[in-house]
Amino acid sequence: MEGRSGSGSGRPGTLAGLCPLPVPHGVSQTGVSSKVDSSFQLPAKGNAAPVPSEPRITVVTWNVGTAMPPDDVTSLLHLGGGDDGDGADMIAIGLQEVNSMINQRLKDALFTDQWSELFMDALGPFNFVLVSTVRMQGVILLLFSKYYHLPFLRDVQTDCTRTGLGGYWGNKGGVSVRLAAFGHMLCFLNCHLPAHMDKAEQRKDNFQTILSLQQFQGPGAHGILDHDLVFWFGDLNFRIESYDLHFVKFAIDSNQLHQLWEKDQLNMAKNTWPILKGFQEGPLNFAPTFKFDVGTNKYDTSAKKRKPAWTDRILWKIKAPGGGPSPSGRESHRLQVTQHSYRSHMEYTVSDHKPVAAQFVLQFAFRDDVPLVQLEVADEWVRPEQAVVRYRMEMVFARSSWDWIGLYQVGFRHCKDYVAYVWTKHEDVDGHVYQVTFSEESLPKGDGDFILGYYSHNHSILIGVTEPFQISLPTSELASSSTDSSGASSEDEDDSTLELLAPKSRSPSPGKSKQHRSRSPGLARFPGLALRPSSQERRGASRSPSPQSRRLPRVAPDRASDGGNRGSSEEGPSRLPGPWAFPPAVPRSLGLLPALRLETIDPGGGGGSGSWGPALEAPAPNSLSPSPQGQQGLEEEGLGP
Repeated sequence: MEGRSGSGSGRPGTLAGLCPLPVPHGVSQTGVSSKVDSSFQLPAKGNAAPVPSEPRITVVTWNVGTAMPPDDVTSLLHLGGGDDGDGADMIAIGLQEVNSMINQRLKDALFTDQWSELFMDALGPFNFVLVSTVRMQGVILLLFSKYYHLPFLRDVQTDCTRTGLGGYWGNKGGVSVRLAAFGHMLCFLNCHLPAHMDKAEQRKDNFQTILSLQQFQGPGAHGILDHDLVFWFGDLNFRIESYDLHFVKFAIDSNQLHQLWEKDQLNMAKNTWPILKGFQEGPLNFAPTFKFDVGTNKYDTSAKKRKPAWTDRILWKIKAPGGGPSPSGRESHRLQVTQHSYRSHMEYTVSDHKPVAAQFVLQFAFRDDVPLVQLEVADEWVRPEQAVVRYRMEMVFARSSWDWIGLYQVGFRHCKDYVAYVWTKHEDVDGHVYQVTFSEESLPKGDGDFILGYYSHNHSILIGVTEPFQISLPTSELASSSTDSSGASSEDEDDSTLELLAPKSRSPSPGKSKQHRSRSPGLARFPGLALRPSSQERRGASRSPSPQSRRLPRVAPDRASDGGNRGSSEEGPSRLPGPWAFPPAVPRSLGLLPALRLETIDPGGGGGSGSWGPALEAPAPNSLSPSPQGQQGLEEEGLGP
């Protein structure tokens, strides 16, 4: 049986048979592995990284006021600061009021928004990888993790709820990412609630709406408050009552902040609103974070002279022991959370809000510490024939024919930021051990440090990774100089280009993951004008930031129409415009809007002529999509090989 391989361009590679593993210099292994079959006993140099006994999570919230990003966010993310620096295992970043004017959104449809790009660039060198992202107009949530923790993060899903203009507009509302981390269900909720002193009740109503409308699929937690641990943060817009502007500024200047705590609307609401029962927050030992003159650390000096307030907050809630069984099947009260720091960052002046960051330490009584897939690879690839990977899977792992193994350069930014890939196959080599080979043309030339990761189509995440290893292959110049004829090299290059553009070319891409649904109180329908989600989104799929194609609709009407009325096609996880992306096939950009095109909408559904309206559609059957999902859709329709 043969395997398939390719580079990031989506070019089909040569076929890899079940050749024996070359004599390695040594091998590396994924995650924290359990016992391995004797056939799997190769000289190993150790695990990629141990599961942390007390994972550390950093949460950041920042209303950026439509500003351009600053040049550096190192201090905000506590990077490079010794004990508190890059020691975090996960980082959640909630942004509000990101520029969402139509011209900026069109740019973001083709390229990553500048704020997401900034954080990926800052975190990549510290081994952080973007796990998931979701955007609702100007509200963005980014979740990062150290790459070696990815095998223990599963069931990643996103959701968003609009509450602006009665649920029709996404300038206010909440976006969330949920996942199972080390066997515990976590949810991160970033909110932007209504402003002004007299809107406290409206803020409560909006929060209740978000909690009631956001629901998740799967056997774990369905609602936000069903999770073992919830982080709630954002521009919550609560104000300081009773005291006038002069007294508030006096308390701030004289460092008597405790005098303002009892009149903080959120602090008062914790004692009176049942919806806030169980939510905890650290002491507000930093000055109010709103409102400043942009470019300064001076509170509002405009004619409005707004009173300072702690609008930007970070809270958490642990599922109560008596609140029903834990979604993980264990006792949730055995999860403990300690907040190590809670502070603002006055050094950032691009917005009228100051960013706020909190660091938490989680203590688990139990941890799931066995990766679903374990990989083995030689310490160094100096010849193409050494590009062989062996792997084994746990019995509980639901594998897919669309799984693949990616080759990543150290410092990669997200799961689709691969250099090359090879499709997995599931034939035994020896004792439930499987083997794949990267084609020579897909391998990077020159020297560098790389890792391998097994990407699960069903989980939409890397579920197995290796330690870094070296690749030292001759560059193309050296290879071409060894040939007798330069014309032969040119001819080979032309052939490879034709092969790259072949209609049957495929590359990895997240397909249906049934992760994201946007729910809001209501959205009007307009006859003759259809802003329609792609077939993936009609099934409620979350599309991670990656080069990918839109999957063609299935023939079965129940699958094609599932979830078709669940929400807007605009809000949702960030994505790449993949189907028509030419080399390099893995751009550094992550578009946050689906592409639009005009098509005829037939009100009668009879296929005749109809009115024109913008719609989101899959590419034509002959599209040059570098995506396995596009190819999968063709095969399911009977149009593919």
